[in-house]
Amino acid sequence: MSPAVSRTDDPSSELSVPSAPGEILLELVDDHGVTIGTGEKLWAHQQPGRLHRAFSVFLFDRQGRLLLQRRALGKYHSPGVWSNTCCGHPYPGEQPFVAAARRTTEELGAAPALLCEAGTVRYDLPDEASGLIEREWNHLFVGLVTAELEPDPEEIEDTRFVTAAELRALRAEKPFSVWFETVFEAALPGIREIAGNDW
Repeated sequence: MSPAVSRTDDPSSELSVPSAPGEILLELVDDHGVTIGTGEKLWAHQQPGRLHRAFSVFLFDRQGRLLLQRRALGKYHSPGVWSNTCCGHPYPGEQPFVAAARRTTEELGAAPALLCEAGTVRYDLPDEASGLIEREWNHLFVGLVTAELEPDPEEIEDTRFVTAAELRALRAEKPFSVWFETVFEAALPGIREIAGNDW
């Protein structure tokens, strides 16, 4: 058995990892999104990848523009690329909605004024630049942001509000995260409820 996982006494879970100082643990899930244990974050993203729970947030301003972030250059995974408003992983046992609101506030310095569930999407997406893989059961959220942003520079290099047309132009010019297209397309029905059919 890999040193990154071990058995647990919890009957609802097949895998568990003892917590070590500085380690970040993710929830491992089965093909139905049911939690089966925990795994260390980097290990879960290394080939062949371990399916784990994640979330992606798409926030809009009052004009219906999408808030994008450019990931900080110091991040080990997908540094310097554009992506959706916020994405991350719930702590083991943390509800995805709670994690999405928490992490958005931590990264952007502004809590969502509105946050709604927009479904889930499962994917296996290798990132050629890093050699890592995104093998995720992703919970999608859409909402509004009205407060002034104070991005955490360790997480975010830049932010930008864009219209649908501006997003298309930016995607033609700049690199985006490997997961962006997949989560964006999956979230579109919810996005249109929040921001209108121009999206």
